[in-house]
Amino acid sequence: MEQVVKEKDVSNENMVMEADKSVKITLILTVLGGILIVNSFILKAALGSQDMPSTFSAILGAFVLALPIIFTAFKDLLEGHVRMNELVALAVIAAMASGKFQMAGIIAFILSVAIIIESRTATGAQRSIEDLIKLTPTTALKIADGKEQEVEVATLSVGDIIRIKPGENFPVDGRIVAGESTVNQASITGESLPLERTVGDDVFAGTQNLTGVIDLEVTKLGEETTLGKIKDMIMLAEKTRTPIIRIIDRYAGFYTPTILMLAGVTWFASPPLEAMERVITLLVISCPVAIVLSNPTATVAAVAAAARLGIFIKNINHLELAAKIGAFVFDKTGTLTDGELSVVKINPFGEVKPAELLQLAASTDRYSNHPTALALLKIASEASISLLEVADFKEVHGKGVCAVVDESQCMVGRINFIREQNENLIIPEHEESASDGMSVVYVVRDNNVIGWIGFKDKLRNEAPAMLEELRDLGVKHIAMVTGDRRSVAETVAENLSIDEFRSECLPEDKVEYVEKIKKDMPVAVVGDGVNDAPALAAGDLGIAMGAIGSDVAINSASIALMTNDLRRIPMLVFLSKKSKMIIAQNLTFGLLVVIVGMLLAAFGKMPPIWAAILHTLSSIFVIFNSARLVRTGEELTFAEKK
Repeated sequence: MEQVVKEKDVSNENMVMEADKSVKITLILTVLGGILIVNSFILKAALGSQDMPSTFSAILGAFVLALPIIFTAFKDLLEGHVRMNELVALAVIAAMASGKFQMAGIIAFILSVAIIIESRTATGAQRSIEDLIKLTPTTALKIADGKEQEVEVATLSVGDIIRIKPGENFPVDGRIVAGESTVNQASITGESLPLERTVGDDVFAGTQNLTGVIDLEVTKLGEETTLGKIKDMIMLAEKTRTPIIRIIDRYAGFYTPTILMLAGVTWFASPPLEAMERVITLLVISCPVAIVLSNPTATVAAVAAAARLGIFIKNINHLELAAKIGAFVFDKTGTLTDGELSVVKINPFGEVKPAELLQLAASTDRYSNHPTALALLKIASEASISLLEVADFKEVHGKGVCAVVDESQCMVGRINFIREQNENLIIPEHEESASDGMSVVYVVRDNNVIGWIGFKDKLRNEAPAMLEELRDLGVKHIAMVTGDRRSVAETVAENLSIDEFRSECLPEDKVEYVEKIKKDMPVAVVGDGVNDAPALAAGDLGIAMGAIGSDVAINSASIALMTNDLRRIPMLVFLSKKSKMIIAQNLTFGLLVVIVGMLLAAFGKMPPIWAAILHTLSSIFVIFNSARLVRTGEELTFAEKK
């Protein structure tokens, strides 16, 4: 696998090198030809009636400038394609055939400049890939038998131990096994502030080790790393086509013959002395480069902005879909709240002591990764309560756990789960009401409910502002689904002014609710990407929070946010709407230039040189208009630095 990854990276690098080589050759020919054309004007002015030196310089300059244009058109024809390049080549050839070598040279010069600009833009995705590749070192210090050995990153395997020194970038995804350091993850998550990392924490390829020496166990290599997946995302962005671009691609073979037909009509309908000039103008202005560039330039710029903000988009079509979302469905725990539950009340029944209840609950839950289990284990550790031996551990996702603890059959879970296991269990009603406002799990030992433990979670600080921004962006319906009790869900919904909520939901209940909303409008589901995988997959758009390094999140969601910052969600919608608007602007402008330019050409109201200038300016406009997307979301990173 490592060899395949290396070959793909080399392939991307070769693509950029070939593109750079082609641009350099075109640039040299453009400069040389431009000098010859300028020289022809100087000679004409200096020598007066002696036209031969001036004409020779103009002919040579025109041929030099026309060479890359004609070569590109000829290459297309050899490959069996009829594209837009042929129109430009025909215009230059027509000008040369009519003896207007200075005009041909000027047109070719302007169009060559356009070709250079377009080539640099067309390789934008590959260039972005090259920049990302530079983030990862090609060598690493492998630790073998306690000694450092410098090796090629491509030769590493999962499980190898490597050493990263201060100032170095991480070449792979890995888990820290020794040492601690401050890590800059801005290249992946968009977080401007470095984070402290110690033993057991994950780090990611392309991020930077700032302060300490750490040893790392390799967990992912090459394209399997988070950085590798971002590279794939950027490559996909370049290939994306909007419906109108797909139509242009499909009918490109008919476009050129149609333009040639119009050129023929223009020739016969024009005065003899103006016919050739009008035809040349029409051929130059009809090349729809601005239209072809309108989508890829905007899409690559939008994806670059998303990647900088730590927004991982699996399919570029999902970026377009985000602008159409009418409803958002949020999970509660870990999404609208911090997800770090704290034990706030221990309520034993009968003669059971609080420490005994906590010990039994924490022991039963010791192999679970559910937030309630983690909170129990944390408080048990802080209280120096030793855990009991556990056997026959079983967990029902989203409901509770069963296990044999100290030879007793125990259960810890929500009230519905407890009742499902034994309908005859008695839970005093006043005990349920006493737990209002808390997430509660009941503890059962040998078919006796011995008490309950209450948890509370804190709302994320940015949650209210995030929901308000979504409403300002046109989202019509905001809902929350949670497996928590109604009283807890109701409190959160009231605090955040949520339109609708569902409580005590199992994973299948969440999916059912999402399917219901989808009947009325496109819906986005936001969750943690692990517990909410079915609901994330059910939505038109699934957004996984805090998904960095999580395969489950990336596989189940359409979009994965590399951080838990809720402000990325309205920024995603805003970026989608803005990119859609800019693509529409580009297409409208490009179509307008072609249609109006062709009409002016047909009626002799535009000279060929002005057609070439307009052709180039339209391409430059599209490129710079799309580039405005790159800076989207800068206010978030600026705010994080304060």
